[in-house]
Amino acid sequence: MRKTAGLLTTFAAAALLAGAAQAQTYPSHNIVVIVPFPPGGPSDIVARIAAEGMSKHLGQTIVIENVAGAGGTVGATRAAEAKPDGYTLFAASMGTIIAAPTFYPNLKYDSNKDFEPIGMSANAPAAVSINKNIPVKDIKEFIAYAKQKGPDLKQAHGGVGGTSHMACLMFNDVAGIKPTMVAYRGMGPGMNDLMGGHIDIACEQAVVMVAAIQGEKVKGMVLAGPNRLSVIPNVPTAKEAGLDSFQLNIWSGIYAPKGTPKEIVAKLADALDKTLDDPVTAERLGKLGGTVPPKAERGPEFLRKTVASDIPRWAPILKEAAASSKPN
Repeated sequence: MRKTAGLLTTFAAAALLAGAAQAQTYPSHNIVVIVPFPPGGPSDIVARIAAEGMSKHLGQTIVIENVAGAGGTVGATRAAEAKPDGYTLFAASMGTIIAAPTFYPNLKYDSNKDFEPIGMSANAPAAVSINKNIPVKDIKEFIAYAKQKGPDLKQAHGGVGGTSHMACLMFNDVAGIKPTMVAYRGMGPGMNDLMGGHIDIACEQAVVMVAAIQGEKVKGMVLAGPNRLSVIPNVPTAKEAGLDSFQLNIWSGIYAPKGTPKEIVAKLADALDKTLDDPVTAERLGKLGGTVPPKAERGPEFLRKTVASDIPRWAPILKEAAASSKPN
C-alpha cells in the first residue's frame, strides 16, 4: 500500500510539473475558438470581440470556427471532446450551458463537468423586435395583434435551447401569445428573415438587434432589462411596457475542455480579464447594447458557481414556459 501511494504521489507530481512546463511555453501557435452558431449572431459577435483582445495579450492569433446545429449543442459537444491543451476553446452562452440540459435529455456533455470555465465575456439584455411592416406602434398593440393572429404569427429563434429560444419562451409566456416558433441554425439567419419580412417576430439578446433597429430595418419593441439602452433609446424596458416579469440578462462566456492544465486556464483568464479592462472592448460592446462584466463577476470560479446555480433555477421556468407556449 505504501509503495502504491508513493507511486501515485510521484505520478501526480510529474503531472503537475508537465502542466507547469506546458504553460510556460503556451501558447506557441494559433488558438481556435468554437462558436456554436453561424456568423452574425450574438455569440459570434461577442466571441470575435473577446478573441481579438485576448490574442493581443497572448501573443498568438485566435481563429473563430463556426460549428452550428441543434441550438449550439453540436459545437459545444465538439469543444467538450477536444484535446485539453488550451488550443481549442468554446464561446458559450446561457443557451448551450444553462438551457440545453433541459431541452436535450441525451446531451453528450455535462455543463458542470466537461468544461473548464475561463470567464464571462459579456452581458446583454434580451430584446424583442418585429417585422417593420406590422401595423403597430408599441408592444401593447403588438401583443393584441399577436393574439389575434395566433399560430399564423411566425417567431424566429436560433435553435431549441439557445438564448433566443429562452427569450422567446419567456416573452410568449409573459405576453400570453402562442405564435408558430421557427427554429434557425442561429439568429444571424433568423434576423435576415425578420428584416426580409419572412418572419414576424424575433427575441434575442440586444447585441444582434441594435444595428437593425438603428437602421429601421426592424421595429424594436421591448428590452428585458432594468434600463433603456443609449444606442436604442426609443425601445422601452419591460417594466415601462407593463411586462415586469420579462427580465432576462444574457451572459456569454469562454470555456476550455475539461482537463486543461490550471496554469493554462489561468493564462487565458488573465488575457480575458485584461481584454475586458480595455476601454475599447467596453466601447465596442456598448455600441451593440452589451456591457463588460464587472470585476466581481469575472474569472473561472464565478462562472462555475453561476452555472451550478442557474441550471436548476432555470429548468422549471423553461419547462413551464415551453408547456404554456404549445398550441391548445
